[in-house]
Amino acid sequence: MEVYAAMIDCMDQGIGKIIGEVKRQGDFDNTLVLYLQDNGGCAENFGRKPAKTQLTDLKPLGRDGLQTKIWPPMQTRDGRQVRVGPETVAGGEDTFISCGRGWANVSNTPFREYKHWVHEGGIASPLIVHWPAGIKSRGTWNHQVTHLIDMMPTLVEVSGANYPKRFNDMDITPLEGISLVPAFQSRQLKRSQPVCWEHEGNRAIRFTTDDDDWKLVGKHKKAWELYNMANDRTETQDLASQYPELVEQLATRWQAWADRVGCVEFGSWKK
Repeated sequence: MEVYAAMIDCMDQGIGKIIGEVKRQGDFDNTLVLYLQDNGGCAENFGRKPAKTQLTDLKPLGRDGLQTKIWPPMQTRDGRQVRVGPETVAGGEDTFISCGRGWANVSNTPFREYKHWVHEGGIASPLIVHWPAGIKSRGTWNHQVTHLIDMMPTLVEVSGANYPKRFNDMDITPLEGISLVPAFQSRQLKRSQPVCWEHEGNRAIRFTTDDDDWKLVGKHKKAWELYNMANDRTETQDLASQYPELVEQLATRWQAWADRVGCVEFGSWKK
C-alpha cells in the first residue's frame, strides 16, 4: 500500500500540472473538471505466485513496440522479464504485483465485494466535480446517484453541442444517461429510467425516486438479491424474500435493458 500511495501521489502531481497549465491560460474558472475512478478495490492476485517460466528471448520493445501478450505484461520496455512472486517487493519498474484481496477489502470497507462485481464494493466511487463558473453549491456533498453514462449528456449540455442521431449514414447509439447540470445548481436529478449494470455476468439495477431507493443485484448465475439503499447502503440485509413482486418487477426491467443494449451471457462469446 506504500507503493499504491506513491502511485496516487504521482498521479496527483500530474493532474496538478494539467490544472496549473489551465490556470496559466486563464481558463481555470470556466473549465469543468470531472474526476473519478472506474471501480472499487481490485482483489485479483496478479503477480503473487512465482513465474512459471523464465523467458530468455526478450528484446527491447523500441519506441513504438507493443507487448505481444497484452495481459499480464511479461516484460519491461527495455527487455527485462517482469518480476513476480511472494519474494518480490512491489514498486520497481520491472515488477507487476496486485495488492490482493486483503488490502482490497480494507480499501472498500464498509462495502461488499470488489472490482468485477456490481455490489457497492465493485462500483461505488466518488465523483469530484470542479467548475467555479458553473457550480453554485461549491464545497458541498451531493449524494444523488450518478453513473458513467451521465458524463456524455453532461458534456453535451455544458458545451452547447448537439448529439447526432446519424453520422456518415450510420445510426448513432442514443444517449443513455442524463445531464448532471441540475445537480451543479443544487437541484434534483430527474431520471426516467433505472440505472443498470452488467459485468461478466454480474448484474444489477438501481431504481431511485423521491420515495424509493432499491437495488437488485446478483452474481453470475446466482439468485437476485434486493436491498433498500436508503437504509442499507452496505447491502447486508437481503430483502428479496420479503418483496418477491418487486424483485420480479426490477428483474424484468433489467432484462429489458439487457436485451435492448445487447448484453450477452458471460462465457457464451468465448471459444
